[in-house]
Amino acid sequence: MEQHRSRPPDDGRRRRTPPAHLPPQARRGPSGGRADGAGRPIRQARGPRAAPPGRRLPVPRLTGLGCGLFCVAAMFLLGCLDQLFLDGSLRVYGVLFLPVCVLTALWVRTGDVLTAPVVVPIAFAVGLLAVADGGGGMLGRLMGLVTGLATQAGWLYGGTLIAGLIVLVRRALWVRRRRQRA
Repeated sequence: MEQHRSRPPDDGRRRRTPPAHLPPQARRGPSGGRADGAGRPIRQARGPRAAPPGRRLPVPRLTGLGCGLFCVAAMFLLGCLDQLFLDGSLRVYGVLFLPVCVLTALWVRTGDVLTAPVVVPIAFAVGLLAVADGGGGMLGRLMGLVTGLATQAGWLYGGTLIAGLIVLVRRALWVRRRRQRA
């Protein structure tokens, strides 16, 4: 049985590039820029990284797993630094939790945006392990964690609420953009 080729033959040229046999004037578009074989201008892709310096910072886009790892690692690191420099201040830990929630909700990519409010409380508890004051041993550390979660529930709920609101707004904007395109 004969197999038909599904792709065009590779003759060494890239798509949308003018054929080499055309003179340079025919390869340029109406504005003088590069053009494809039909004389249409070739558009240069410009993303956030291609913007001129000083205009806008690139926004990282993390997957759901990357978002979780970022949030957990950031909260554990902040918890360790809080324990080291501020002797485990739970109030400072709670205040530092809020920007991490905002960054987590903003940096997760659109397809995984609903994972941010799930990851944030887990990261709070992981970071609280470093800050929680408990007696010696594993049981004391566990009791310190439970006490910390109970006494710092306001920060936990507040950060989760902030992440949830940001996620809902991002999701609604994404749905509206998709409907407008269709």
